[in-house]
This record gives sequence, C-alpha cells and structure tokens, in this order.
Amino acid sequence: MTSPLESGVHPGLIREGQVGWRLDSSSSMKNVRAPRETQRKWLRAATLGACAALTALLLWGSLGGDDGVTEVLAHRSEVLLGRFIEVPCSEDYDSHRRFEGCSPRKCGRGVTDAVITRDEARRIRSIAEKGLSLGGSDGGASILDLHSGALSVGRHFVNLYRYFGDKVQNIFSEEDFQLYRDVRQKVQLAIAQAFGISASSLYLTKPTFFSRINSTEARTAHDEYWHAHVDKVTYGSFDYTSLLYLSDYLDDFGGGRFVFMEEGANKTVEPRAGRVSFFTSGSENLHRVEKVLWGTRYAVTIAFTCDPDHGIADPVLT
Repeated sequence: MTSPLESGVHPGLIREGQVGWRLDSSSSMKNVRAPRETQRKWLRAATLGACAALTALLLWGSLGGDDGVTEVLAHRSEVLLGRFIEVPCSEDYDSHRRFEGCSPRKCGRGVTDAVITRDEARRIRSIAEKGLSLGGSDGGASILDLHSGALSVGRHFVNLYRYFGDKVQNIFSEEDFQLYRDVRQKVQLAIAQAFGISASSLYLTKPTFFSRINSTEARTAHDEYWHAHVDKVTYGSFDYTSLLYLSDYLDDFGGGRFVFMEEGANKTVEPRAGRVSFFTSGSENLHRVEKVLWGTRYAVTIAFTCDPDHGIADPVLT
C-alpha cells in the first residue's frame, strides 16, 4: 500500500500552500475569485484523499496487515468443510529415510472447520489456560508441552511435572487428557484422508505443544515466533504439521495470522477457534506467523512423523 507521502498528496498540499494568493485591493478580488474558488475545491479534494489514505493505512495496521500478504486462503468469517491446495514437493524429504505409503509424495496445505467443534476448542483452550497459569514467558510467546512437561516460566523453561509435582493433579483432570487425545486423533485422521495415506502410518512427534502469544515485547530468542521457517529443516522428524486454533482473529487478537510464503503470492490463514490448518512440513510450505498486535492468540501445534523411531506417546496424567 502506498502512503500519502509516497503518493505525493502531502507534498502537493505543501507546495500549494507556499504559493498562496495575495489580495492587494478590492479590484483584485474579482480577478482572483474564480481561481481561488478552484483552489479551495482542489484543496478539499486533496485533503479528503489524504485523510482516506491515512485512514486506510491505520485500518490496515490495526487489522494486522502485512504488505507481503496478497491472498487470504481462509477468512475468519468462513466455515470451511475443507479446502486443500496441492503444491509440488520440495527435495527436503530426500535427505531423510522414506517410509513407503507415508512419506510425502503428494504435498500441499489444507484448512478445515469441520474436524474440531468450537466447543471442543473452548475446552482444549481451558487446558492451555490452566497449564500456563502456572508460569508464562516474560516475553510475548509462552508454550506448554504436555508430553515433555516443558512450560515457559520467565525467560526459561521448567518441567511442570517435576517442578510442581503432585500439584499438577489439582490443575488438570483425566478428562482434560482424554479430550487432548481425542482431538489429536481427529486431526491425525483428517491429515491422513487429505494426503491419501493410512492414519496408522503416522506417529505423533515432538515438539507438540500449546502456544499463547500476545503483544509483549520479546525478551529472548524463544519469544521471536514471527521469523519465516521450514518445519522439516527445523525439526527433521516432522513430515506433516498441523495447527488447531483456539481463539478468533480480530475478536480475541489482532495480527497473528499464519502466512504461507510464496514469491509474489503469499497466502494467509485467519485463525478461528476450532479451525485446523495442516500441511506437509518441507520447504514447499515455508511459513511464518505475523506479530500479534493486541489481545491473546492461543493454538496447538500437533506434528506427525512417518518414522516410528521419532514417535512419542500421548500424555498421561499420573
């Protein structure tokens, strides 16, 4: 988007103001009345144009806009039964052991609002809120990993099972963990169906975790969630990545959209509670998250591998 200064509106106003009109006598009034009226009309039009441009800029910023985003893959107002876009696979998978019938041969990205209900998302979010109430990052990004026990506390991480011991039993319930397992299984089935593979060939892998993001300034590198990255490069075990959103874009937070990065044609997913976004984990799906400008964004990252050696078990409340 071009700013008012870039468009030349403000310089034009300045030049026009510098020229001015000198009225030396009553006789000169008649001569300059017409051009002066023309000047006033031009100034009104130019001012309205500048105000409109400035308003658009402010609105764009308040909505968490990004100049690189050119297409919305999934709007927050849509309820999608399923939307899938196939893209050519990268070569990232060639440097890893392949598992026939599971390792990506068909690559792409999908979004659905038909797998997890909004009520389930609300209940899953309550698990995140309860766990993160025990800690939280000093920066804008906090995580809770029920598998490893990792929890953001200040500028560090602790193992919540060791650090809080028996208190964990008073924070979570077995129903919480059963819901978590049920949701994981539904997401796993949706990914398998979309990519034409057997769900039994997929294994949950680490890290799989809750995230809570707000507009607080980053304190450590762990808070800088907005950088572009490739999951398969960052985590070699990842073959399929999914995100379950637990809050609503523009209702609960601004900014924070998920962006698939493509040259000249970035595509964004607007989070909606219960929405599942999933994709193959290679560089065909380079992505990032916009900075959260206000409010709080909750999500769960659920990752799957085809390699059983990198599989992890569902969390169990002991």
